[in-house]
Amino acid sequence: MIRGSRTLLVVAPPSVLKPRAFPGVLDKSTTKLLIEMARDASPGDLGTTVCSLTGGRAPRRVCLGLLPETRSRYNSPARPGAIRRVVGNANFDDKGKNAILFILDDPAHLLAAINAAGRALPLFNRKSGDSSERRVELLAIDRKGVVVPVDDIVKHTLTASRESAELVDTPPTELNPHEYAQRVKAILKPLANVKIKEIVGDNLVKQNLLGIHSVGRAALDAPRMLIATYTPPRDIAAEEPRHFALVGKGVTYDTGGLNLKISGTMRNMKCDMGGSAAVFGAFRVLAASGFKHKLSLIMCMAENAIGPASYKPDDIITVHSGKTVEIHNTDAEGRMLLIDGVSYAARELKCDTVFDAATLTGAQMISTGMMHAAIVSNDAEVEAATLAAGRVTGDLCHPLPFAPEFFKREFESQVADMTNSVHNRMNAQSACAAQFVYWHLEGTDVRWCHVDLAGPAFRSTRGTGYGVALLSQTLRDLTAEVAEDEDE
Repeated sequence: MIRGSRTLLVVAPPSVLKPRAFPGVLDKSTTKLLIEMARDASPGDLGTTVCSLTGGRAPRRVCLGLLPETRSRYNSPARPGAIRRVVGNANFDDKGKNAILFILDDPAHLLAAINAAGRALPLFNRKSGDSSERRVELLAIDRKGVVVPVDDIVKHTLTASRESAELVDTPPTELNPHEYAQRVKAILKPLANVKIKEIVGDNLVKQNLLGIHSVGRAALDAPRMLIATYTPPRDIAAEEPRHFALVGKGVTYDTGGLNLKISGTMRNMKCDMGGSAAVFGAFRVLAASGFKHKLSLIMCMAENAIGPASYKPDDIITVHSGKTVEIHNTDAEGRMLLIDGVSYAARELKCDTVFDAATLTGAQMISTGMMHAAIVSNDAEVEAATLAAGRVTGDLCHPLPFAPEFFKREFESQVADMTNSVHNRMNAQSACAAQFVYWHLEGTDVRWCHVDLAGPAFRSTRGTGYGVALLSQTLRDLTAEVAEDEDE
């Protein structure tokens, strides 16, 4: 893999870059160069990339991505943030083959490391005259030089994460709800045991999905709900089957509606379908890798546009759960999609566990930052599994309180069951938004987890594919725990 590469990036902590510690996988001159480079560089808190030319031999350029030796307990042990940084700063050759060599502390870090590298190498590019097809090959070894095998789950996750990020980066006029659904169906079509249906336009009204319909009815392209269901073949199906749902907010562009976004805040709102891209990618990974339980994907797609048919502040909408919502803010539109999606999953599809993902609140970035998504769950086991999966995959997350007794009052209405936005923005705004979604699951027995990924899904004006690895790993872990309990 390394032979013939024009650029080689070695990613490792400084403790590996010593004469007796470096695995014997490279030629002596390259190894010597890397050790010299390490002596002159410091990894810093988020990693450092240093590069050197080697002359005419291959690789012609050697880069060293130094990772910090330590990390906080709220970070992944694989240090994916640092990996993304050093890979992004490597400046690979656009005309030939490139290679990345990861030297891992633990083979269990492979998924997070490769996913972080893929995040640093986005697919979408519309620069004129740039027709290059940059090739980057990946190899991971442990500290002893033993190759760490890349299994199908890692491959599927890398592919799905990068393609989900590409969807987020696609201009919104190209990725309207119709085109978005077409792309999703084309990608899912080759997968075995998957059935797909759409509920479009006025048919949403007939199915009591007025939250989705109200948000998207003023746009040129009709709103819709895309439902894909994977049923495992009998030979791999679990003895005690469960039914999971992945529900995603797919606002292909968010103007804010009649509560129009101002002062430049509308720019980059193509990212507002990042939650649906995440659940779509996770569904792909699980269906392609032989998940043993039934799995439904619900993508709620709409463009929050302005026109004579726009839904208005003061409107009262009866949504799928049967509850009435008084509109106080048309820019709180994502939750209107999600409440129809989660209610449909619980009441129509009879799912027992529901995950939803959304770029839901700007307050998420204030609460947990750009690296950690905020999660809210009504179930301690689901919350713990999601947090653990975040550390394993590098899709970091942090819990916010689930406290209906504190947060429901923020949505009090004198004329409807609730308003769609909080009265006090200083009272745990992101946790309140999650509570609004959960309110439409009351009366069911589902386990539920909400992922607000507004910051992690779109950083530095690029989609990241965040959530694909987190959600697919969480579902694998939850079902693995059930299997172990049954064995006991």
